[in-house]
Parts: sequence; structure tokens; C-alpha cells
Amino acid sequence: MIEVKNLVKTYGTKGDFLNAVNDVSFSIPSGASVAILGKSGSGKSTLMHIMSGLDKPTSGEVLIDGKNIMLLKQKEIDKFRSKKMSFIFQSFFVQAKESCYDNVSLPLEIADVPNSRRRAMIESALAAVDLSEKIKARAKELSGGQKQRLAVARAIVNSPQILFADEPTGNLDSVTGGLVEDLLFGYSKKNKVTLIIVTHDFDLAARCEIQIHLKDGKIDSIKGLKK
Repeated sequence: MIEVKNLVKTYGTKGDFLNAVNDVSFSIPSGASVAILGKSGSGKSTLMHIMSGLDKPTSGEVLIDGKNIMLLKQKEIDKFRSKKMSFIFQSFFVQAKESCYDNVSLPLEIADVPNSRRRAMIESALAAVDLSEKIKARAKELSGGQKQRLAVARAIVNSPQILFADEPTGNLDSVTGGLVEDLLFGYSKKNKVTLIIVTHDFDLAARCEIQIHLKDGKIDSIKGLKK
């Protein structure tokens, strides 16, 4: 379970400040699919960064399975993130000159997974996104949809408990985007992985079990979950 308690993120000084996240609280049960919705500037990406430990709040807590990650030192939170979480972004962020194999290998290297275990894990992740035949291909040779599927493979290779996706289909056409969506939701359901999607796409959000709508850094509404 993820528990967000009274999160505040303030930028600027007392005379000129902005509350990007303003007293936000909610809980997410393990294995749920969640959409964090809002217009540009609503605070949704800032909230995701805090929930994942990529950023620190001005005040408040984030508890994952009862552990307050805000109290961890930087090395501890980096290790915790590498074992528990993965990320997918709109811009793919794959290494263009590297092979698909090497792209998917990166999280395993960060997590110090032994070389003897890596190949089977990488092959399994690429098979899950239907890219087995591209294992030796360089990422720059892939289409946009294939690059995003490669990003998904990289995100799931270490079997995360929590998968964050920031506008994961924003750069894709509707057909390709739908395929990537099916992949994410199918993986989440099959493996009981908590899926947290940051989006302004209401159709994508409607596929999630929980929708958290932000406005001006505050929760405007929550559907599918009691606050």
C-alpha cells in the first residue's frame, strides 16, 4: 500500500512562492491501477516525483508498505527505488545507439543483478512486449511504438512492485498508444503490480480503477477510492 499524507511542495520564497502540491493525502491499495489527472501545471508530475522519491516534499509523508521513504538517506532511497519501482516516460529515454538487450539490461546493472541471471530476465521482458526478434537491434532502428515497448521492457525487467508511467502514450498515435496501454494494464493485472499513470487523457484515465484529479496542486476529486 502507498499512503500519501499531507504532502506539500513549495517553490520560491515567502514573498513569492508557489504550492505545486498543496496538502495532498490519499492511499492506494497494492496492485491497483491509478490515474493522476490534471491540466499542465496542476502538480501531477511533481506529485509523482515525490511519491517515487525522485523529489522531496516541503512537508508531509509518503509511506510504502509502512515505510516512510522521506526518512531514508539518498543512497537508501536509491536502493529502495531500484528494487521496488520502475518508470516509463513520454519521451522513451532509450539509449539510441545501444542494442535492445543492453537497454533492458541497464536496471539490472543498477540493481547489481549478477550477470548469470541477466540474460533470462532480459529475454523474458522483451518477449513480454513482443520484441524478442529485436534483441540485437539498436534502439534507433525501432519505430516509436517499438521504442515505447522497449521502455516498458526495461521497466518490467526487474519485476517492480510499483510502475510509474508519465504520459506513456503521449507521443504515440491512437492505435499504437492503445497497444501500449493494453500492455501496461495487462502486465499490472497479471502480476498484481501497482500502476500509477500521470496523464491528461481522460480516456486513458477511465481505464484505471482509481482516478485522482488535481487542480492547482490540490485534490479536486477522487473516484474509485475514499480519500
